[in-house]
Amino acid sequence: MQTQTTTHLPQVIEPRNPGIDLDMQWVRAVQANTSAIERRAATLPGRRSVKKDYQAAWLLRAISCVDLTTLSGDDTAERVRRLCAKGRQPVRADILSALDMQGLTVGAICVYHDMIETAVASLQGSGIPVAAVSTGFPAGLSPFHLRLAEIGESVAAGADEIDIVISRRHVLSGNWQALYDEMRAFRHACGEAHVKAILATGELGTLRNVARASLVCMMAGADFIKTSTGKESENATLPVTLVMIRAIREYYDRTGFRIGYKPAGGISKSKDALVYLTLIKDELGDRWLQPDLFRFGASSLLGDIERQLEHYVTGTYSASYRHAMG
Repeated sequence: MQTQTTTHLPQVIEPRNPGIDLDMQWVRAVQANTSAIERRAATLPGRRSVKKDYQAAWLLRAISCVDLTTLSGDDTAERVRRLCAKGRQPVRADILSALDMQGLTVGAICVYHDMIETAVASLQGSGIPVAAVSTGFPAGLSPFHLRLAEIGESVAAGADEIDIVISRRHVLSGNWQALYDEMRAFRHACGEAHVKAILATGELGTLRNVARASLVCMMAGADFIKTSTGKESENATLPVTLVMIRAIREYYDRTGFRIGYKPAGGISKSKDALVYLTLIKDELGDRWLQPDLFRFGASSLLGDIERQLEHYVTGTYSASYRHAMG
């Protein structure tokens, strides 16, 4: 098995996206052929199939790209500590030993602000970054100065990554300058911490809005663009993913800066993770199959992957409850 990348933060490996001036001519030119996108997405699950050794290798790569997440109102310090332990040892030691993948970890641990210090302490020495959701997550409707202050508090508490939520109303009203200015301010407030822009794509109305919002956030300096908070009625989908990663490709072609992508919400099965990984490979290439440029926002996905890897090694399936996250 191929060893995983141990450096997760994009600004460590890649030149960080500084953003560019808002180019409204470029933004207005962006279109999305919904029927063609949906047809392409519908063919994806049946176009590629990976089995046996290849499937195990792809699933191990998926683990290294998981933002292991707990964002519940009943989160406790003990739950976060257990989640961090799972992030440090995502698969049973004997299985990883059989696969020659000792030292494999998840891409990050994602928590609310109040749990940052607990996560940082629990992950000390592991190299796993802590991501914090911010800016009035999940709705993003708190006063603007408080959203900026929340970012600053999370960075001061030790968060390496900040997952911000955009104001959906700017997209729905076509106020691209307001979205750009907001994202630019969030980027500045993050300082050295890298910023993932959550678009809440299920609330943006059209795929064209998704494409334009993706582009504006990248112009404003986003390090990652992310589909969803996981709290919307519709989260990550293949059509949305196709639109967003093609926007990433176009931005890279024009500026030379690689932007990361994070689908979040509703990805809970290994087979789904494999579809997303193959789509990334097809559209963006192997460079984006690293944790500094691709993440799954997930909680239960890791348990299913571990179950599939145990089957690969032992030939038998274990019960799902044996692979709890925390």
